[in-house]
Amino acid sequence: MGRTTYLTATTLDGFIATEDNDLSWLFQLEGEAPVGPYDEFIVGVGAMAMGATTYTWVVDHEDGRWPYDLPTWVFTHRELAQPEGADVRLTSEDPTAVHAEMAAAAGDRDVWLVGGGDLVGQFLDRDLLDEIWVSIAPVVLGSGAPLLPRRHTRPMRVLEVRHAEGDPFVHVHYSLR
Repeated sequence: MGRTTYLTATTLDGFIATEDNDLSWLFQLEGEAPVGPYDEFIVGVGAMAMGATTYTWVVDHEDGRWPYDLPTWVFTHRELAQPEGADVRLTSEDPTAVHAEMAAAAGDRDVWLVGGGDLVGQFLDRDLLDEIWVSIAPVVLGSGAPLLPRRHTRPMRVLEVRHAEGDPFVHVHYSLR
C-alpha cells in the first residue's frame, strides 16, 4: 500500500489561495531551475482526492477538460459537472470510508490529497495522512484559505528540504509517521 500525501504550494504566511479562491499568486512565480517534487511525485500517484473548490478551479482553468488520467474523488455536497471521459467520483461520504476505496484503487502507488486545506485537515484528524510536501513561496497574502486549518501538535519529521538558485520556492517534505 502506498502513502497518502498532501502536496501543495503555500505562501510564506501559510495560505494556499486568496479569500476568493484565486491562485494567480502561484502562477506569477516561475523559477529558472525549479526543483520541486511534482514531476517525480506524480509518477508514483495512483489516485487523487480534492475538495469541490479545488476541483471547480481546475476544471475552470483547464477549459472544461480534465488534466489527469487517475481516479479522482471529489468531496462535495453539491452537484458538479464532470468532464467527459474523466474518472471523477463525487462523494459526500466520510473520508475514512473513501480513503479505503482510494487506497485500493491506487494499489501500491500513492494517494494524492490535492486540496483544499479543510479536506486535508479531515484526513489529518482521522490519522489518514502520511506525508506533506509543501512548496513555500516568497509571497504574503495576509489572509485567505489556510494551508491546514487545524491544530496539530504531534511532531512531524523533516525528510527533505530542497532549494536551487533561480527557484523561488523552498520545498519541504515532512513525515507524520
